Amino acid sequence: MIDSKSFDDLARRITESLPESVRALQKDVERQVRSTLHQGFERMDLVTREDFDVQAALLERTRARLRDLEARVAALEGKPAMPDHEGSDIT
Repeated sequence: MIDSKSFDDLARRITESLPESVRALQKDVERQVRSTLHQGFERMDLVTREDFDVQAALLERTRARLRDLEARVAALEGKPAMPDHEGSDIT
């Protein structure tokens, strides 16, 4: 999930871009913008880049392990191993 510092920074930048007449209500507007952003991001069910990178690395290790196991099974069955692009249909 996105941390509150990111929300605060994004809300601050949005309120700073508002016209001067609206800035008088800056605190209230900032609070409303932060709340709206938070609700919108919650509905999108986002993950952090760090979490995404961890899952991508785990998936790559799993794919490599699957290729190794497919080659071992093929060797045990006496069949030649399939090239990487013809291996598992998992992409």
